Amino acid sequence: MSLSLSSSLLSFSCEKRMATMVSSTPSLDKSSSVQFLVSRSKLHKTLGTKLPGVSFAVSPGSKFRVFCESKTQELQIRRCSPLLEKASLSSKGVLVSDEWKAVPDIWRSSAEKYGDRVAVVDPYRDPPTTMTYKQLEQEILDFAEGLRVIGVKPEEKHALFADNSCRWLVADQGMMATGAINVVRGSRSSVEELLHLYNHSESVGLVVDNPEFFNRIAGTFCSNATMRFIVLLWGEKSCLASGKTLGVPVFSYNEIMKLGRESRVALSDSHDARQGYKYETIGSDDIATLVYTSGTTGNPKGVMITHKNLLHQIGNLGVLGPAKAGDRFLSMLPTWHAYERACEYFIFTRGIEQVYTNVRNLKDDLRNYQPDYMISVPLVYETLYSGIQKQISASSNARKLIALLFIRVSLAYTEMERIYEGLCLTKNQKQPSYLVAMLDCLWARIVAAILWPLHMLAKKLVYGKIHAAIGISKVGKCGGGSLPVHIEKFYEAIGLKMQNGYGLTETSPCVAGRRPECNVLGSVGHPIPLTEFKIVDAETDEILPHGSKGIIKVRGPNVMKGYYKNPLATRQALDEDGWLNTGDIGWIAPHHSVGRSRRCGGVIVLEGRAKDTIVLSSGENVEPLEIEEAALRSALIQQIVVIGQDQRRLGAIIVPNKDELLQAAKNSSIVDAGAIDLGRDKMTSLLYEELRKWTSECSFQIGPILVVDEPFTIESGLLTPTMKIRRDRVVAQYKEEIANLFK
Repeated sequence: MSLSLSSSLLSFSCEKRMATMVSSTPSLDKSSSVQFLVSRSKLHKTLGTKLPGVSFAVSPGSKFRVFCESKTQELQIRRCSPLLEKASLSSKGVLVSDEWKAVPDIWRSSAEKYGDRVAVVDPYRDPPTTMTYKQLEQEILDFAEGLRVIGVKPEEKHALFADNSCRWLVADQGMMATGAINVVRGSRSSVEELLHLYNHSESVGLVVDNPEFFNRIAGTFCSNATMRFIVLLWGEKSCLASGKTLGVPVFSYNEIMKLGRESRVALSDSHDARQGYKYETIGSDDIATLVYTSGTTGNPKGVMITHKNLLHQIGNLGVLGPAKAGDRFLSMLPTWHAYERACEYFIFTRGIEQVYTNVRNLKDDLRNYQPDYMISVPLVYETLYSGIQKQISASSNARKLIALLFIRVSLAYTEMERIYEGLCLTKNQKQPSYLVAMLDCLWARIVAAILWPLHMLAKKLVYGKIHAAIGISKVGKCGGGSLPVHIEKFYEAIGLKMQNGYGLTETSPCVAGRRPECNVLGSVGHPIPLTEFKIVDAETDEILPHGSKGIIKVRGPNVMKGYYKNPLATRQALDEDGWLNTGDIGWIAPHHSVGRSRRCGGVIVLEGRAKDTIVLSSGENVEPLEIEEAALRSALIQQIVVIGQDQRRLGAIIVPNKDELLQAAKNSSIVDAGAIDLGRDKMTSLLYEELRKWTSECSFQIGPILVVDEPFTIESGLLTPTMKIRRDRVVAQYKEEIANLFK
């Protein structure tokens, strides 16, 4: 405050900074002035009271004029994760409970419980990184503080475009710890898609994997997006292409960490440094992240996921299987994948060691690290299954015969086991009589007892080697789609436990999962705690009884806040009572008290997407998923999309497995043993035979087929980043060929 006094040419000045205005915007100086008349004695009395420590001298006089001009500095909002930064909040008088209110709170609890245990191992990055739980907590705190130093504010959106790594985790949690909202995607997405996500989310900062990735998107981003800063998680700024950033400040990961450490020390050592902030806590209803849907049926939608949504997952995923400190988890899905992300948060509250891997090193890492758990999409487990089948096929005739015989015996044994344990699915609401159920159970036990010695011999002679090659010690968890039943039965036969789960990005994501004690094949298990399910008629929205197929709706604390900037889509998905229309078709298994289905009551069974339903010109509705899963059992078919909307019959677009197809042609003497290629007509004929063989039990059969050479990939835009086929884009790309096919 500066004072100018006029009486007998008297002048006086003093300065004092006043922090009286509060704002979440950057500090601004505002000035105001007031003029008033006071007596000499009153001036001494007033200023001595209001501004202690200020000295001044005034010459004798009767009255004089005082001009007061004040400058005020606004306090900056400092929003913190309550438990993670409890010490800072407590020092400012903010009351904090010991309960988790925001996702980053888990790191304080885990650091206290598991401090010196290894939390993450990241062997393929430069530099390779290993961190304990204590180190990981400090890394997150430093990164969060570094972001505050460069200007990150609460509720701002910042893009995090990177692949899974320990630094992705630090960046993700550091962003959340500031109260900012991260917008996540992987580096394999197209530049156009990333730009759409960045601009639609109104992001103001960009955190990217490495210089090579940024160089790929720089031209498009710098001319079409507004960026306040860029952060590189890996690599050096010197590797950026010259002139690409157009003056936007660029920070390396280490620079952010250094800024954060220095700022934390300064705040800790200086009381005055802390006075420039107003401290607040992150609320559980605050948005934690924007996760855009994979876009299988159109443009991706931004799902607003709150801290409460994710904390529900962290607190309840434990029902899906035991997890104890010291267990090892192999991470290979994109970390921004909703299922992988929620499961990772959960396992870090249990003291588990996470090892990062990738598709290239997966096979070796499974063997070398022997993880207790792995979460992946069906494609990975299907690939492992195909690899095992190839090894068996490549064996000598005697070894192959023995292996196939043992597998067949074990399949029969596990089938009988499911019957007497009451784990066989049925839609039938009427349960069998007590006598029939008892005879059925007795028969299954007798057959199982006969097969048991051979099954145990197979485990010792054959399955042990398969287990060593697969490497998963306890459980393989599958999300992002259903695993084909024949593959599930194979894994069950060789003794590898597989647990399927179900969820959507909109449900943060998990809503159901199979329990170890009730692992019902063909289902996605029971709802997780606090989550409700109902099956409704697609036309009338009436609730259907158990065993009836309809649209799946869910409700619970894991359901999203809504779609970002899309109220219409939000209203279409969420009703007034909080029920989310999943768009999936399925049914709930009826409850039986006796018989082979007595333990299946209440499990959820998926049968496809409502939007995937094909309506033939006859008016018949066809769910393509059943046919596609059956067809993919063939080693000759790599990818398939069933088509036929408004046609008289179904067709299919098939990407063949050319190596297997050529070998099958040689085995059938269709071509010479020395042939290196197979003609299109012969290829099509063989694929027809395979389709008839594997889909014979399906309700509908495939008619004409279109054989394409190029696989559906993420890069071509025909696969989503979560490896799901974009049906609409496949159909659009081959529109003319499809039209000719049905002619």
